[in-house]
Amino acid sequence: MASIINLPRILRVGAGASAELVTTLTELGLSRPLLVTDPFMRECGYSDRIQSPLSEAGIACGLFGDCVPDPTTESVYAALEVCRAGEYDCVVALGGGSSLDTAKAVAVLAVHGGVMRDYKVPHQVNSGLPVIAIPTTAGTGSEATRVAVITDTQTQEKMLCMGLGMMPVAALVDFELTLSMPYRLTADTGIDSFCHAMEAFVSRKSNPFTDSVALTAMRTIYQNIQTACAEPDNRQAREAMMLAATQGGIAFANASVTLIHGMSRPIGALFHVPHGLSNAMLLPEVTAWSVGAAAQRYAECARYIGVAEASNADALACEKLVDALRALTRNLQVPGPATWGITERDWFDSLTLMATQALDSGSPANNPRIPDTGEIISLYERIW
Repeated sequence: MASIINLPRILRVGAGASAELVTTLTELGLSRPLLVTDPFMRECGYSDRIQSPLSEAGIACGLFGDCVPDPTTESVYAALEVCRAGEYDCVVALGGGSSLDTAKAVAVLAVHGGVMRDYKVPHQVNSGLPVIAIPTTAGTGSEATRVAVITDTQTQEKMLCMGLGMMPVAALVDFELTLSMPYRLTADTGIDSFCHAMEAFVSRKSNPFTDSVALTAMRTIYQNIQTACAEPDNRQAREAMMLAATQGGIAFANASVTLIHGMSRPIGALFHVPHGLSNAMLLPEVTAWSVGAAAQRYAECARYIGVAEASNADALACEKLVDALRALTRNLQVPGPATWGITERDWFDSLTLMATQALDSGSPANNPRIPDTGEIISLYERIW
């Protein structure tokens, strides 16, 4: 069976790519953008940096600057009101995954109406306003995916929404926008990218196209993440991490994530843990639980990133991979749920709900070892 590969129509990658928005709009025949971003991007001047060339070119640009972390339906609907009040022909998303996902949701709702829950998987929405993505974190890969994750404000469920209508038509991937990222954000979004790549590689939906991209992204992240955290001005490490984040996005958008992401979303929705951090909490233990079901694939990951020798048997390579991931999260000071501030009672009272939401997302079904509710609960207990 042929694999279906979806990518942005335009990818501009490298230093200064974000300054080419006017050119990109012209190439796409667009002339009235709505910029969707967050308060930090406004405060640090990044939104002005994007809007100034538009003004100089005579392009009127609207602004919604109140995106929130882990976007909620309430935040999306506020942005949608701004969009509907203007005659915008596209949405420009500036920021991390939250701003990009908000923009994608607005782009779909502006064309099709309804509420966000209407677009939760398995529903597929294949059209919307064009989205131009300008990522400022090296993590989510959302600039190259047809996915948005939106938390229902009423139920606190993190809804996975998918379809070509959420695939950006263009992505301006400029690593210089990541030079101001603090340590914790660099570490957590970097691990998020690593999860994207590794999950895509071991996914039941993996394919030859995504395999090569995923392996490259994994090795790049593993070799550069600690340098990027320790030396925030290291341009070589920052550039490597930004490119790998986009590659990770391409990989999982076309092969799917697995159990880590399935279990991660409920943690974020219920306890407001940043998405990358909840993935980091889960990465070593979920991998340890899964490796036996796809030893050859996980062993290839271990060899490719350099933590196992070519001569190592698959079982040994898998063991070295798990050890390396435990060491990586330890070295990057990834907190556990308790250290983050979640109470033991709240965590254990939520186990069944988290397991149900994880399974409902569909992602665990792509895992090499497919869990049932009880096994997911046991993993949450182990992670505590």
